[in-house]
Amino acid sequence: MEYVLTVAPLLLAWVLDRVVGDPLWLPHPVVLFGRIIAWCEHTFNRGVRRRLKGALMAVVLVAGVWLVMKGLLWGAGGISPWLEWALEVLFIFYCLAGTTLVREVREVFRAVDRSLDEGRRQVARIVGRDTQSLSAQEVRTAALETLSENLSDGVIAPLFWYLVLGVPGMMAYKMVNTLDSMVGYRNERYRKFGSFSARMDDVANFIPARLTALLMLLVSGRPDLWKFVVRYGNQHASPNSGYPESALAGILNCRFGGPHNYFGEEVWKPYIGSNERMLDTADMQKAVSVNRKAEVLMLLLIMLAECLAGWS
Repeated sequence: MEYVLTVAPLLLAWVLDRVVGDPLWLPHPVVLFGRIIAWCEHTFNRGVRRRLKGALMAVVLVAGVWLVMKGLLWGAGGISPWLEWALEVLFIFYCLAGTTLVREVREVFRAVDRSLDEGRRQVARIVGRDTQSLSAQEVRTAALETLSENLSDGVIAPLFWYLVLGVPGMMAYKMVNTLDSMVGYRNERYRKFGSFSARMDDVANFIPARLTALLMLLVSGRPDLWKFVVRYGNQHASPNSGYPESALAGILNCRFGGPHNYFGEEVWKPYIGSNERMLDTADMQKAVSVNRKAEVLMLLLIMLAECLAGWS
């Protein structure tokens, strides 16, 4: 019974994500994170010692989220174990973004099939690069790259930190990831102020990114592609995102990477794979299937770990 109560919040939260995703009407803590980060960046990203101020901001915000979550759950547990349990379900649900991402990627493929301009507008919702000049192939490639990368950032990494540090660790990871997505760019504005946030995100995702790639290969029945993943993952500009992207490129036998524009600056990402073939809806459907199966396998691994911990 104790084991069931331990894993039940995780399973219920995952089911909720599969069923409803992120409803627009439901306030989301990541939105609050974003507003706090934006205020801090506007206030402190000026003058001298920007690197130090950015590092202090990141440490205070991440530690603050962890402490607030620990205190909130502790207080809820003092009132009622069921209240603590309900809050755990809610916050785990907040941390999982698998369904919303899948829906967005599906919409990108539907949109670009209708018109290129519509596809560009749709993919702009889920990528940070400039999309105005993308071709139809580049729109589809961008969507699939994001799908693979965010399987790690939006699902596997939060679940990994849940396993390691519980719900507070999961929420703290979301702050790390939000910091990187907002100030972790290597352009003139953020290069100094966001450098610590970017490095923190690299560290937090080091194991999850490689675990994500491995899960993808296992559920697709292609563990033989691991050498391909290591080869291209190591060549990527990011120490982490290249691994899930390489896994999907290998599974689909396609090519990712190349030139992208960020805030008006051209950034070259190393090519992943060599088969420059056209992508279509069947590729998207296969990629979504791989994502979904990887999620399930990660859940099963966590349940096994919780079971073994209960026996010890």
